[in-house]
This record gives sequence, structure tokens and C-alpha cells, in this order.
Amino acid sequence: MAIKTTAEWIEEYETAISNILSRGQDMTLNGKRQTLANLASLQSELKRLKAQYRAETQTGGLSINIGTHRRDY
Repeated sequence: MAIKTTAEWIEEYETAISNILSRGQDMTLNGKRQTLANLASLQSELKRLKAQYRAETQTGGLSINIGTHRRDY
């Protein structure tokens, strides 16, 4: 099994969110209610993945910092 790229994960999460929005996140089977996915959790992870993707694909640029040491966390 190949490791997915960040872009592929973004696509997976966008599809999952789309499915929830069109079909719902709960279902009932044999009288038992089951939650398939949590929309808020998926949206939160998608936001994180998009930030990660931007960081991975950022081409860099000029950063000007006057008077303090720059710290990258």
C-alpha cells in the first residue's frame, strides 16, 4: 500500500465532507443508530491538511525581520 500525499488526503477529506453534506452523518440499521463520521472533526483535519500542504508547497520568499531574532516553530 502506497503512502498518500497531503494532496491526496485533502481530496479524501473533501469527498468525506461532501458525502456527509449530501447523505448525512448518521444512519439507523436494525433499530440501532450509528454515526458514520463527525463533520466538525473532518473539517478541522481538512483545515490542518491544507495548512500543511501550503507549507510543503511554499516557494519561500523574502522575510524581513528587524530588531529581533527570528524563530521558526
